[in-house]
Amino acid sequence: MTAVTTPQVELANSPRTKRRRGTDRSRQEARLGWYLAGPAFTILVLVTGYPIVQAVYESLFSYRLTAPADREFIGLSNYQVILTDPLWWEALANTALITLVTVAVELVIGFALAMVMHKVLGFLRPIVRTAILVPYAIITVVSAYAWQYAFSLTTGFMNAVVPGVPDDFDWFANKWTALTVICLSEIWKTTPFISLLLLAGLAQVPEDMHEAAKVDGASARERLFRVTLPNMKASIMVALLFRALDAFRIFDNVYIMTNGAAGTQTVSSLAYNQTISRLEIGLGSAVSVLLFVCVLLICFLAIKVFRVDLARARGES
Repeated sequence: MTAVTTPQVELANSPRTKRRRGTDRSRQEARLGWYLAGPAFTILVLVTGYPIVQAVYESLFSYRLTAPADREFIGLSNYQVILTDPLWWEALANTALITLVTVAVELVIGFALAMVMHKVLGFLRPIVRTAILVPYAIITVVSAYAWQYAFSLTTGFMNAVVPGVPDDFDWFANKWTALTVICLSEIWKTTPFISLLLLAGLAQVPEDMHEAAKVDGASARERLFRVTLPNMKASIMVALLFRALDAFRIFDNVYIMTNGAAGTQTVSSLAYNQTISRLEIGLGSAVSVLLFVCVLLICFLAIKVFRVDLARARGES
């Protein structure tokens, strides 16, 4: 018997109708998302937006806290002073170097640790995961003081541990050795954070794809680069973005270990010194605004480079 197809059935099954249903469903999901996240988003914008607007406003004035009566509107002159000062470019270069080195090393080590946490079985799983995540649970200030104590010329013990280093060597008197210690402390402290995000990404990789690759004769390296990593693109982007933003705003380690001495100034420590130490509210606000612009550029570049549609990835999973 031949099935009779009415015009109404053909219309319901047409590609245009299916696309319209998909569009309506997406709109409903987006509307529900705004209903659920709208109040929190509004509060977040108000809490974070006010300091940003205030900083932009203050950056347009010549304003020193000890002489509030001498406050004067100077437009963009603070930005001109900062961008023509070699200290700003040195701080920006130090910050970019710390960000690139720490994030790159943390990504490699964090992925290895995520693989370990993903593969370990039985009663060892909670023990291994707890041991790996312990450094991230330590307060950053405490971690920085511990690393300073270990590498200090007077109280440290690393000169006796590291081969070829004399006993009277001061790690924090030289720019590059001081930056090395700062980077090592950052890597030790925050690698577990990246490993935790990558572990969540590993859990989303379909196991049947690995099995199919094994059946096709793919080696472990081929499965890693052709199955695991492509399916973790969204997780890697999130991990890199979060860590890059956090690393670019580094302050605690630099403040505690060197306080910007020996050419180790970063953008955040420069903003602190201008605003808190010298009480130059106008210049300090301008540095903070430039730091915010750099953070926005990092977000833009990360999204453009990875080109990950998280909503589409969720729909395909």
